[in-house]
Amino acid sequence: MNPLASPLLTDLYQLTMLHAYFTHDLRDTAVFELFVRKMPERRNFMMAAGLEQALEFLEGLRFAPEELEWVSGSKLFPPEFVKHLEALRFTGEVHAMPEGTLFFPDEPVLRVTAPLPEAQLVESRLINLIHFETLVATKAARSVLVAPGRLLVDFGLRRAHGAEAGLLAARASYLAGFTGTATVLAGQQWGIPVFGTMAHSFVEAHDDEASAFRRFAQVYPHGAVLLIDTYDTEAAAARIVALAPRWREQGIRVKGVRLDSGDLAVLSRSVRRTLDAGGLAEATIFASGNLDEYRIRDLLAAGAPIDGFGIGTSLVTSSDAPFLDAVYKLQEYAGRARRKRSTGKASWPGRKQVYRHCRDGGALDHDVVTVEEDRRDGEPLLVPVMRNGRRLHAAESLDAIRARAAAQLARLPARCRGLEAAKRPYRVELSPALRRLADAVDRQAGEMPALCR
Repeated sequence: MNPLASPLLTDLYQLTMLHAYFTHDLRDTAVFELFVRKMPERRNFMMAAGLEQALEFLEGLRFAPEELEWVSGSKLFPPEFVKHLEALRFTGEVHAMPEGTLFFPDEPVLRVTAPLPEAQLVESRLINLIHFETLVATKAARSVLVAPGRLLVDFGLRRAHGAEAGLLAARASYLAGFTGTATVLAGQQWGIPVFGTMAHSFVEAHDDEASAFRRFAQVYPHGAVLLIDTYDTEAAAARIVALAPRWREQGIRVKGVRLDSGDLAVLSRSVRRTLDAGGLAEATIFASGNLDEYRIRDLLAAGAPIDGFGIGTSLVTSSDAPFLDAVYKLQEYAGRARRKRSTGKASWPGRKQVYRHCRDGGALDHDVVTVEEDRRDGEPLLVPVMRNGRRLHAAESLDAIRARAAAQLARLPARCRGLEAAKRPYRVELSPALRRLADAVDRQAGEMPALCR
């Protein structure tokens, strides 16, 4: 049994809700939408990701015998409820924004339409999957914007908050435009290009640095990237230049060097001069070490001749904005629109669609959120992806998702491409039809007898 696919990977209140729904026969069709209430600080957009994992979870939803045994043994639920769980499957439909799509607050990125118990049970895991990959994809896209054409590699596994997070971060950053990852399993699972250099421990295990470089280059004669900051970075660059002519005679090519500490702007310029003067102009400089999009922007603005970056901790934790205010709310039940009206947490009712409008030339201009039946001009962003509990199409390739993400970023308005919050945020309009529906739902709630509210 894969615990990450278990329906027990949820909050207890999902099971208590199921028990209550079963007890009172609340099984009519429900519509839930997953959206983000507000933009995190210093963000101008979000990039949708995680849909593939969400659909896998929904298709495979079922309680295994050992899980039913635990539910029964917990003494929290009666035997007849456990019997209901034995036959439970996801039988609903899903509409979603394709992965790689840019979206904004109040826009549903995913909509679930299913019998109420099914739609309720999947809430926690759907938010968990969509939230995390969207968070990382958005963070990665910012580095892609500030370092166009540069090699960008996910280095985050060792600092990720768990193995699944490290693996999914590799996927999310790649679909957002990263070149690849250091996480080998992501290469095996999804065909993501994997990258690696050498460890400081390899250098330290030798009595002298030159021997370490020579031995590593002998193992990888056609693509050695040598780590040169274990001791004296500039002296190591000079040492490689001195060794290179002999290596060249042996068919060994120095592909590049890696800097992992110190003043990267100063060191990269010094190392570049040394490599160029020593006949290694083709050798690249790769930098790592507590990097994020802000440091990369500043390094490139300072003219640092760095060809690629390894980004780890800040990426997999989205350190400057470590969470999204992502929620999954009931918008319709038994054919009637519903909404939450709590102060500061109100939701817009009904099944919705998002229409995107572009300027001449293709640049994104604004979005309109409206009720599903209010057909409008523009590109509808929510598309059907699942019906009767089964996907409508085969899993989309990461190459296709990457192409969509790149096209979306290319169309982003200039004011939204920076790392600071835009003075004029991207415009999202709420349609008159949606506002009228909200007013109608509120009036109806106000007319209910007090005991029914």
